[in-house]
Amino acid sequence: MTAVVLELTVRDLTDADLVACGFAGSELHLTQVAKELDRARRGEVDYLAVCTKADLPVAIGGIDYVPHPGAGSLWQLAVHPALQSCGIGTALIGAAEQRIAARGLSRAELGVELSNPRARALYERLGYVAYEERLEAWDQQNPDGSIARYETRCAQMRKQLTSDRRPSDG
Repeated sequence: MTAVVLELTVRDLTDADLVACGFAGSELHLTQVAKELDRARRGEVDYLAVCTKADLPVAIGGIDYVPHPGAGSLWQLAVHPALQSCGIGTALIGAAEQRIAARGLSRAELGVELSNPRARALYERLGYVAYEERLEAWDQQNPDGSIARYETRCAQMRKQLTSDRRPSDG
């Protein structure tokens, strides 16, 4: 068996990247991502791309700083299906956590569908702890192009990024 090593970089996602991000979702989803890039320009969110040496995104994900005071909320995380289980999601989450900490925030939050135990296992392995379940909903594009409301139960998870303890004067 031959190992393949991918050289990856993490950078901000750009509008020009969206044509290469079909792996992340439907046309409707990518239209929403484009709107989030407008929010990124205003500093409300960060939207990251994990890219190959050819500068093509193979994973993307956002960090929203608005919903939870003191935290960055990870959302819309996606890794190209052919490259899942190769550590790319871990790299994306690590870069997102660095962005959150760089803003002086001490916590990362995310929601994961209960029907996605593989993703939940990744988040737990990375130190995220579930603290409640919520019903979530969003518009989704069907294969025929129609739009439907999608509802699912999600585990809300969080991770403490920095210690709140102060060094002793000891």
